[in-house]
Amino acid sequence: MRQQEALSARFDWPLFIGAVLIAVLGVVNLYSATSVYQTAIAERYISQLYWLLGAGVVGAVICAFDYRHVERYGYVVYVVGVFCLLIVLVLARDVRGSSRWIEFGSFKFQPSEFTKIALIVALAKYLHADPRNEGRSLKDLIIPAVISAVPAVLILRQPDLGTALIHIFIFLTVAAVTKVRLRSVLLFVMTSVAGSYFAYHNVLHDYQRGRIEVFLNPEADILGRGWHAHHARVAIGNGGVFGNGYLQGMQNQFLFLPDQSTDFPFPVFAEEWGFFGSVVLVGLYLFVCLWGIRIASQARDRFGAVLCVGVTAMFFWHAVVNLSMTCGLMPVVGVTLPLFSYGGSSISTNMLGLSLLMSVSLRRNVVRPERL
Repeated sequence: MRQQEALSARFDWPLFIGAVLIAVLGVVNLYSATSVYQTAIAERYISQLYWLLGAGVVGAVICAFDYRHVERYGYVVYVVGVFCLLIVLVLARDVRGSSRWIEFGSFKFQPSEFTKIALIVALAKYLHADPRNEGRSLKDLIIPAVISAVPAVLILRQPDLGTALIHIFIFLTVAAVTKVRLRSVLLFVMTSVAGSYFAYHNVLHDYQRGRIEVFLNPEADILGRGWHAHHARVAIGNGGVFGNGYLQGMQNQFLFLPDQSTDFPFPVFAEEWGFFGSVVLVGLYLFVCLWGIRIASQARDRFGAVLCVGVTAMFFWHAVVNLSMTCGLMPVVGVTLPLFSYGGSSISTNMLGLSLLMSVSLRRNVVRPERL
């Protein structure tokens, strides 16, 4: 009883409030983004509420348990995630040129979303068991790199470049806090440049290369491959300083914005709420990410610290990639905006990650963490 009272006293209200505000703004925006439809799409905000409530209940249960119990099954969770990705390649139905979902009747499950958490847990378990404190070389990161590469390669086969990149970014972020030697960093950068050139010509699909070409020359194919990015920028620009008002976004109301509930919810929000509203939303994401780093610095052990860094990296890179592609700063890839975009798998994954953050936060400051 005393332990439960102590945990409730340390409840991380800033993290909770920041996440709730993003989720609430997401539901409000989702209603506007789908209000123009007369089909089942118009009811997506209701489904989003159900997913948020359900994931919130599961998250509360996770917070009640010590996060260190997750460490025991870290590799098991990882293997299950990889196995689900293999099932996708065999059984998943092709939808718009990609196969990403396992379907059970009307229920659809996207394993590539949940493998982000599996990857984070596996990396945290591996680094927790590694007693090394001095600077690491690239050789020391081979095993974590392989752990990260397996799901990334399987996701590329779906194909889903955006989600594969998030897995890679999570690994790079975790590696960055393990004190990699400067010489190894320079070597990695040089090999990455050569690897990117090879991947562009030999790994990426034609439509993926086309998106990069449109990014480099936005006016090249506005009516085709550049349609999404062009109208996203137009919507953001139309918002001006104060926005056009709720439910008054022209690009959304006249259906110029495709995928406005999944990949492009931010242009809808920016057009209606303007620069000031956009600053508030971006500020909330920045706050949650900085708070996640703060929790990592106060974690009681290395496993909790790496877990927090990984979850924060997932949240951060999702937000950065999605906002960048809608603003024309990156090529368009299929990456959702955390807690803001529509999608049960995306919502569940982000809520699960935030629940792990909360679990670490509730049990921080008991023992000083080992150095990464």
